[in-house]
Amino acid sequence: MQLEFPWALGPADGRYLVRDAAEVRDAAEASPTHVLVLATLGAPERRRLRERRRGGRVVAAEPPPTPVTTGRATVIDAAPVSPAEAERWLAASGPADAERALAVVARAVRAHRVASADSHVHEPALAQALVVRAGYGAGEQVADGRWSAARELAPRDGGRRRRVAALRPQERLAALLGGHAEALACEELALRARDDLDRGRLPEAALQLRAALDAALAELPRDGAGASDMARRIDELRERRPAVERLVRAALDGTPPGDAAEALGATLQRLESALRARIAGMR
Repeated sequence: MQLEFPWALGPADGRYLVRDAAEVRDAAEASPTHVLVLATLGAPERRRLRERRRGGRVVAAEPPPTPVTTGRATVIDAAPVSPAEAERWLAASGPADAERALAVVARAVRAHRVASADSHVHEPALAQALVVRAGYGAGEQVADGRWSAARELAPRDGGRRRRVAALRPQERLAALLGGHAEALACEELALRARDDLDRGRLPEAALQLRAALDAALAELPRDGAGASDMARRIDELRERRPAVERLVRAALDGTPPGDAAEALGATLQRLESALRARIAGMR
């Protein structure tokens, strides 16, 4: 699988062996599950970067757009397969395969973020990809972005689009920029919890959801339009708070219950519903 994003991904270009962390803990040397090949395409020359920093570059009245740096990630399955198996996989490949490849790329970017202590490193999402390709070929072929056979895939983003559409983001954006509305801390925290949960990071999702609930209980209004409905929603969130606290402790101990993701998701949905109700009451 190959994914391209309109920014440099962060880790240095090169090839990386990816192993399952749990298997490494259980064995002296676990076999790699994937080979990850990272490349940065279209990066500006260092000479031009220095000119921009010094402010010594003259631009036209209507300058052309600056070429976009592209980060390319190629995720190669470490287990060899026969040509017939590769053809069958390619014919059946779809968004689920892209999601699995993205998880490998996101793991590398997240590791770079922690290793470099750089909070500005951006973890990619599938909906942000410029292109997603599935293909197969010899090892050196795919490592260099070449294939024996390949095709482009359409990323899956229906659920996220439905949530965004329900919020009418353009109206809210205008209100926020115009000073007619205020963003709450619980909104940002809820977004972080949703991102962690969607990516399968249960400890982080639980911690973010707990913080989002605490902020929501302090920030959500109990008066104004729809006061009785909002009061009911706030009471429900307060009742769910102890269960989230237990999930936080279990996740940090490495013993989350099997339904932890489902339980976190249910509470997060109730919080998101309360936030949508607040926005709707402001119109």
